[in-house]
Amino acid sequence: MESSASILPLSQLPSVFPQKPKRSNLPYNPSWLSNSKPRASRPPRMHCHKMYVPGFGEASPEAKAANNLHSFFTYVAVSIVCAQLESYNTEAYEELMEFLSRNSLNDGDQFCANLMRESSRHKGLALRILEVRSAYCKNDFEWDNLQRLAFKMVDESNTRLMRDYVLEISHVEGEQEK
Repeated sequence: MESSASILPLSQLPSVFPQKPKRSNLPYNPSWLSNSKPRASRPPRMHCHKMYVPGFGEASPEAKAANNLHSFFTYVAVSIVCAQLESYNTEAYEELMEFLSRNSLNDGDQFCANLMRESSRHKGLALRILEVRSAYCKNDFEWDNLQRLAFKMVDESNTRLMRDYVLEISHVEGEQEK
């Protein structure tokens, strides 16, 4: 018994699958299909594949992270300079430690600005801290290690939290079944 089914050539496919009508051929253009504002007055759309992060109006999350790293680099530079001074210039070390007891390191730039204005000896310490901060950031900080550690911490933390939640829920459901 032979099959009567035949395979259509590609040239005949449009007759089987009719083309969609073009917008210009539509009898009317409903208002919900078009915006009332002309395109020129609307802000341009960003076509990127990154997440939109609300609540960072004045700076991006990356800029905020960079600001935190900037302050952290000051902290590291002060620690390095303190360790260096402790071994070869105890007088300067004691002056820097006394200044540290009176001034916060939360804002690294403000700390260095205040240190520069304290005295000529402190100005030299401030310049050394600025030099070490720059050198550490550019030469010694392991940026690829930071990214690897951040990914690892997020993955491990997410896994731990989800595991703890599942254990908690399964324990509660197990008690309800008894």
